[in-house]
Amino acid sequence: MGRRKKTDDKFAKPIRGPGRKSRKQGEPVFAKELLATDPNEKKKISSRGKQRAKKRLVKEQTKLTNKKTTKPKPIIKRQSDGESNDDEEEEQQGNGYTDDNQQWLTPKKKKVLFEGDENEEEEEEVMEEDLPYNDEFNVESSSDDDEDDLDEPKLDIEKKSKKLREKQRQQKESAEQELLTNIQQHEKVQFPSGQEVTKEAPQADLQLLMHRIREVINVLNDFKNKREVNRSRKEYLDLLQQDLCNYYSYNEFLMNKLIDLFPLAEIIDFLEANEVQRPVTIRTNTLKTRRRDLAQALINRGVNVDPLDKWTKVGLVIYNSQVPIGATPEYLSGHYMLQGASSFLPVMALAPQPNERILDMCAAPGGKASYIGALMRNSGILVANDANKDRARAIIANTHRLGLTNIIVTNLDGRQFSEHMGGFDRCLVDAPCSGTGVIAKDPAVKSSKDDKDIQRCFTAQRQLLLNAIDSVNEFSSTGGYIVYSTCSILVEENEAVIQYALNNRPVKLVETGLEFGVEGFTNFKGTPFHPFMKYCRRYYPHLHNLDGFFVAKLKKYSTKQGNKKESETIQKKKEIEEDDSPASINED
Repeated sequence: MGRRKKTDDKFAKPIRGPGRKSRKQGEPVFAKELLATDPNEKKKISSRGKQRAKKRLVKEQTKLTNKKTTKPKPIIKRQSDGESNDDEEEEQQGNGYTDDNQQWLTPKKKKVLFEGDENEEEEEEVMEEDLPYNDEFNVESSSDDDEDDLDEPKLDIEKKSKKLREKQRQQKESAEQELLTNIQQHEKVQFPSGQEVTKEAPQADLQLLMHRIREVINVLNDFKNKREVNRSRKEYLDLLQQDLCNYYSYNEFLMNKLIDLFPLAEIIDFLEANEVQRPVTIRTNTLKTRRRDLAQALINRGVNVDPLDKWTKVGLVIYNSQVPIGATPEYLSGHYMLQGASSFLPVMALAPQPNERILDMCAAPGGKASYIGALMRNSGILVANDANKDRARAIIANTHRLGLTNIIVTNLDGRQFSEHMGGFDRCLVDAPCSGTGVIAKDPAVKSSKDDKDIQRCFTAQRQLLLNAIDSVNEFSSTGGYIVYSTCSILVEENEAVIQYALNNRPVKLVETGLEFGVEGFTNFKGTPFHPFMKYCRRYYPHLHNLDGFFVAKLKKYSTKQGNKKESETIQKKKEIEEDDSPASINED
């Protein structure tokens, strides 16, 4: 037997209808909106629509009857489950209901939630289910679903929610009106008594306190026209000082100094600037890298960095970082130094030159000394001195890390340094101070400084500056300069110290060479200073976004020691200066 062929009629499959590819698609189905409609053809109305039409018709009839008669408005009962439309048609004969239905068709009174709703009680005597069926809901819509949503009765919780929102709105409006009234009541400056000030200090309303501060400043700026009768300027200043102390947490001594130092228009700006930290800045070590290469390396590590400003070629400002700035490989390799931007300024004013002999009298922790060594290009001799032995160790650590080889670290008292060494071309005196320029870093300065602290500081600063002048060689061909700087903004630690040096040593003030900054005081509160005091430079947080700083540059021109007896008297009073109540030295 041979293999059967599939082409035999016996084994062929019968053909059942058209093939798969020959099947026809059904008629297309279009949306109702796309179908062409006859304008003369009446639109079909649903049963729900018929009910609404009946209710509107009955409502219109009841309105007409109410105008003619004083009878209460009839209410149509909605069709409930189990009732047919025929029953409803039988009940709705005439303009109202029969007396037989009066008892069970009595409308339910609405609860009064707020005052003033009793007057509207008559109009709201309707069934809760029939409440939304009034004229404002009879809005025709393009579809039956929208009409259903509009005519759907509200639930009890929806009505209560509407009432609650209305009540909250009224409360909000009343609160705003009350706040406006309170502000209007405090528009005039009110002078509290001493007991009231004491009570206000611990828990004062900061908003009202600042409002009163601004009002007092406004009065003081135009005192003649805006002051109250029988009120002196001293009373306004005392009130301003007390309010500023309470608002910013300063003691009265320091706040009085600041009020004397700044114009009234700037005092708030300065105090606000002290509440904000200064930007983090670093200085490029030009002995090992360039600023462009350092910035690129830090950006690759996830540090957001930019050049500091046009006045410096080595500074970088860091906005944020994904790595600790003090532990990067670049930092450990000595490519940069964490240093405040204001610390660049005294070194730039000193302008050290290669192959010179330079003294940094108060060098710890070594930021300024390392900058001087980099500008000297590791040539000459740089003596970095500090009286604190523990802080002097930081100079050694930074010196090795940054690769400086021309530094000699000493641990001597700067007030007697001229007895050990001398003959320097230049000298930098970054004297220890009260820290009133770096309050943002150390907020404890606000309440910890008093008159004795300031006196102790400027006494030591005078001694340091006189010894620095004695250590400088006035015959130096390239130098003979002394730069004095502090991180304080008080006149007692800055201009007064420079004036004391001018009176007791053969030095003169010269220009610092710094491109920006506020000029020093030539007259302060009736005390005149040297006219060249304008060459000094002051820096403020609210003006320059730097720490408060003072820089002055002196030039030694003679070997004459001036009033040497007075300087010796200062040195003999070292023991008194270490006591709690050091004696002050009057200026000539």
